[in-house]
Order: sequence, then structure tokens, then C-alpha cells
Amino acid sequence: MTSVVDDSRAADSWRTLPRRVATTWQRSLQVRTVFITIGLSSLAILVIGLYISFSVASNLFQDQRTRVLEVSNNATTAAQLILDSSDAADRGSLQLLMKATLDTVTSIAGTNVIALFRDPDAPSNSLAPPDRLSPDLAGVITPELRAQVSEHPEGQYWQSVALENSTGGTEPGIVVGSVLRVPANVGSYELYIGYNLAEAEQTLAFMQVTGIVGAIALIALLSAITLVVVRGVIEPIRTTASTSRRLAAGDLGVRIPVRGEDEIASLAGSFNGMADSLQARIRELAELSVMQQRFVSDVSHELRTPLTTIRLAGDVLYGQRESFAGPTSRTVELLHTQTERFERLLADLLEISRYDAGSVTLATEPTNLVHLAGDAIESMHELARERGSELRLEAPGGHLDADVDPRRIRRIVRNLLGNAIEHGEGRPIVVSVDSNESAIALSVRDFGMGMAAEDTERVFDRFWRADPSRMRTIGGTGLGLAISLEDAVAHGGELDVWSRLGHGSVFRLTIPRTPDAAAVVSPLPLEPADPEASGPPPTASMSAVLFEEMGGDRGDAGRDRTREDGRDA
Repeated sequence: MTSVVDDSRAADSWRTLPRRVATTWQRSLQVRTVFITIGLSSLAILVIGLYISFSVASNLFQDQRTRVLEVSNNATTAAQLILDSSDAADRGSLQLLMKATLDTVTSIAGTNVIALFRDPDAPSNSLAPPDRLSPDLAGVITPELRAQVSEHPEGQYWQSVALENSTGGTEPGIVVGSVLRVPANVGSYELYIGYNLAEAEQTLAFMQVTGIVGAIALIALLSAITLVVVRGVIEPIRTTASTSRRLAAGDLGVRIPVRGEDEIASLAGSFNGMADSLQARIRELAELSVMQQRFVSDVSHELRTPLTTIRLAGDVLYGQRESFAGPTSRTVELLHTQTERFERLLADLLEISRYDAGSVTLATEPTNLVHLAGDAIESMHELARERGSELRLEAPGGHLDADVDPRRIRRIVRNLLGNAIEHGEGRPIVVSVDSNESAIALSVRDFGMGMAAEDTERVFDRFWRADPSRMRTIGGTGLGLAISLEDAVAHGGELDVWSRLGHGSVFRLTIPRTPDAAAVVSPLPLEPADPEASGPPPTASMSAVLFEEMGGDRGDAGRDRTREDGRDA
């Protein structure tokens, strides 16, 4: 079993090797530089080495051929002089003469590889000495060479051949052919002298081996030099990249060490200057942000005392408004409404300043989001009825308790409902709650005017409105969605929006079921399945009022529905 596992791991390692090599090639500048340099250097050395090898071999062969032809010509000339100076006229004298001639050829040519053939076209003569053939030239002399020698007796012709050696192998050689004229009307003889070029071949092989060893040593030396040079150049770049990553991660005090006065040192100095400037600017902005947060917090606190006095006086006047004249009564009502809005604005500003200062703590407790959504719907029911919108709750899941801050989640739901009522144009509003293994989600969909794509990107900005000319009719402060987003992030979740002009909007809150959830997938889709619908199906939803009609206890209803559905088990 262990052997099978090891084999499987080895197979997986071999299968993933190309991918790992490709990843290393893409991510490492040093690896690419070294391999490209070595590859190009090896290619250049190979081309130069082949050129030198062929050139040396060609020159060496030409030199050997020139020497062989010269020596062969000298030997043939000397032999012909001996034959011309002789007056031999009988068979014995001619044989002795031919033997002396061949000894002269062997002495001058420096080789005993000789063949002697009488011209086949010459008439028969009993005085003619017999042919001679060295064993090394047996089967080597081609008919083409003999034809050339026979047709052109005044010339000298050569041919490259393979000569057998003592071990049964072959060695390179050259055979040179010429014609000798024998006296006493014997006729002409073809003389072939063989030369062994084994020494030249050994010299060439030695030079090639030396060149190969030198090329390998040169490639190794170039590799070492390239590695040293590349490390010297890449290391500062790697240090710069590492420093940049740390700087981007928020470590503003990190700097690149400056060594020397070259271009890399200049780059390091410029980078450090940029980091110093960036750190100073960020510190300045941080101080300004702290001052702004403190100013907002101080102003909000300072305004509470006069606002409380104004609120008390306004409440007294508001309680006696019926005894005032019509215009005065209306003024008192406006004063009361705007005072309440001012209080909400101060509360929102204080909440925003807490988030900006990072001093927000969550008071979490087990909370049923279905119940919480139902409570928020009931609290907004009268306002929705005045605007002509029907609030509906769809809760296929999410009935189990989740550890959240109920006050902040309730504030998110109320803000989303308030915006839906504000922009829903009297059409139904659907609140959905669902959950899965990793998260619980709540979405609010209206079928009102909707927003353009560029508006959805700014919908969570503070005091931003898609239509500045449109007045708020339910007393919003312009900070509701911004605070809702901060509340969602504080829970480790997210608040998303989908909207389309003329087809309404969807705001979706997603919260992880556990704080250590690695990957959170929202159980509710952001974009509705029917984005162009003008309202929800009448039988596919459940009104919040139905909670009161399902036995009077929403907790029991939620638990019964959980047991039937099984999605939160």
C-alpha cells in the first residue's frame, strides 16, 4: 500500500513538473536571465565551434592532400627517370628494374601501400613484369579512378578512400594514381600509391575534444559569471520589490538600504525619498482626519445641550399647538419635526465619528434575524401604508440564532426599509431572509424607480443622493446607508446593491455564521431572477402581518417552519 502511494505521489510530481517550471519561469527574473544568457551563449559557442571544426578539418585535409600529391609526384618522376635510363631487354632484367623502381617509389613516397597494373589495352608481351597489389589497396581502387588515369597518362589523379587497419576497422586515406612507361616495348603501367591519414584524423579528433572540453568549461564559467552578475543586479530589484510590498501593506517606516553611488543607489535614494514624502503626507492626513473626527465629535456633543433645551421648549409648544392660531400651530409642528431630525443627525454623526476613530465595539447576542426583520417590518408598517407600499417577508431559512449586535442589525434593516419605502413608488417591498452553511443573508427589494450603474457605485457615500433635486420625505439624514455599510463590515459581512432604472433595487446584507468562516457565499442572489418584474408574485411571499395570524407566536412559527424545511438544521 505504501509503495502504491509513493508511486502515485511520484506520478503527480512528474505531472505537475511542467506547471511548476512554467511558474518559476514566469515569477523569477533571475531564472529567466540566467537561462536566456546561458542558452544564447551555448548557441553562439556551438555555432563558432562547428565553424572552427569544419574549417580546421577542411584546411587539414587540404594540407595533407597537397603534401601527398607533391610527394607522389616526386616519387613518380624519380621512378620514370630510373625506367628511362635503363637498357634492360630481357624478362629477368625488367623484373629487377621494376623492383628497383618500386623500392624508389616506396622510399620517396614514405609508404609501401602500392599497386601496379599493366595497361589492359596494351598488347600481350612475355617480357612484361607481373602486376602488383598491396593488400591494403584490395578493393579500394575504383574503376572511375583507373579510367581517369588510363585516359590521361600525363596527369595525376587522387581519390579519398577508407583503408583497413590492423584491428579490422577503417581509417581515412588518399590514393594517388599516375602512369609509368616501361622500356623494351613493354608498354605503360598504372601506379597507385596509398597514403594513410589516420594521424591527421587523430589530430583533428584531439582538437575537437579539446574544443568541446573548452566549450563546456567556457559555458560553466559564463554561467557562474552570469549568476554572480545577475544576483548583483537582481538582488537590489528584489529588495526594492519586497520593500514596496511592505510599504503597500502599511509599514511606512521601511526603507531600501543605499550602497554606493551607481544607478541602483540612485534608484534606492529616490524610492526612499518618495517613501518619506508619502509617510509625511499620510501622517498629515491622519492628523487631519483625527482633528476632523474630534471636531465632529466635539461639535455633536456641544450641540446636545442647546438641542435638549430646544427640544424641551419645542415639546411644550407642541403639546399646546391646538390652542395656537393656524400659522403658529403649523410652525410649532415644523419646529418639532426638524428638531427630531436634528437629533437623529447628531446621533448619526456621533456614530460615524466612532467608526472613523475605530472605537466601535459590538454587543453581540444570539439573535433570530427572521424575528428581527419581522419587528422592523412592523415598526415601518404604518409608514409603508401611508406611502401605499405593502411590506412582505420571505424567510425560507435563517431561523436559527446568530451572534450579532441586534441594535445595529435592526438599524441596517430599518435604513434599508426606509430607503425602499422612499423610492418604492407605492409598490410592494419584499424582505428575504435565508442562510446556508457559511452565512446568513437578508435582502430588501423594491420595485420603484431604481438607479443607474454610476449611481450604485456611490450609493453608500455620505450625504449623497442620486437626484439632488429630490427632497427626502421621511426625514432621512443622508448617513443611513453609510452607517449601514459600517455596521455590516463591523460584523465581518458585506452590504451589496443591485439596481436598474425603472425596475427597482436590491440591497443584500450578508453576515458569516461564524467569525472564522474562510469563504462566505451568500445564500441569497443579488440580482433577482425577474429583474424586469413590476412586483412580486402574489402567492410567493408572506406578509409580516401573517406573523400575528400564525398562532400569535412568531418564534414557534419560525421553529415549525425550520423543522419542515430543514435548511438550518
